[in-house]
Amino acid sequence: MAKNKSKKTLDQKNTKSENSSEQKAKETDINVFDKIKEIESKLLTSLAENENLRKRFDREKEDLSNYVISNFAKEVLTVLDNLQRAITSINSRELKEKSDSLSQLFEGIELTEKQIIAIFEKFKIEQIKSLGEQFDPNIHQAMFEVEKDDQEAGTIAEVVQEGYKIGDRLLRPALVGVIKKKSA
Repeated sequence: MAKNKSKKTLDQKNTKSENSSEQKAKETDINVFDKIKEIESKLLTSLAENENLRKRFDREKEDLSNYVISNFAKEVLTVLDNLQRAITSINSRELKEKSDSLSQLFEGIELTEKQIIAIFEKFKIEQIKSLGEQFDPNIHQAMFEVEKDDQEAGTIAEVVQEGYKIGDRLLRPALVGVIKKKSA
């Protein structure tokens, strides 16, 4: 009987020892699993932060390249304005009838204007559409008011000088005449 008791005690100790070893192994597995999850989470966070940084740098690079040329673009806008004034001041039909050489000069001016506009489009410089639109102080500069009852107050009736944007930034505001209601 003493042997049975000692055998039971030994079996119980072995069982407790096995249970304890299994418990420690499970805890170790859980700790390793938790560590793996934690490392995986940190890795994913790091990857997301890197992607966000890359996107931000790309945006800043694009913004910088767009806005570096804005001073140059403002100067070229004056050239475009002068070309457009020259084109509107000439009666092209009458010019073509009078002289071939003057007609060719006029065509050259028109082609130059188109080329400047194409270059502007390439560099994301676009004209602000103003005529008939509501006045927006962020992109328009009111030069005068026109009294009319047949149109809504605050509508742009005349454009003195076209405005331009480069990307989302205002390069030059449009100089406009705005409608106001006739006073009684």
